[in-house]
Amino acid sequence: METALTCNECSVGILGKCLIPDSVECDASMPNCYTGKAAFPSISGFLGFNTQGCLASASCNSTTNGTILGATYTVTRTCCATDNCNPVVSGAGSVQLSLTAAASAALVATVWGSWQY
Repeated sequence: METALTCNECSVGILGKCLIPDSVECDASMPNCYTGKAAFPSISGFLGFNTQGCLASASCNSTTNGTILGATYTVTRTCCATDNCNPVVSGAGSVQLSLTAAASAALVATVWGSWQY
């Protein structure tokens, strides 16, 4: 009998730090551990958003690019397939953002859940 894969889970991470870290057991529909990062290359010093958990194989090791409120973003999902192979997202100091950058970041945080899958 095959056992479920256990992964680190982070619903929302910001500024390089997971807000509520946890662990989760994956099921057959999402059999991979992953770490996802949404970065804003055009916003200097902003580390972006992070998420972790289980992911379907079709969405693994992919990069998506786009623009939101004039800010370019890149979403990268990296997968692995051993217990807790997606290291806990941690560590970052405070970063000050411009009003436009903060508004863009807040909007992306609101819709981030739709990019996880």
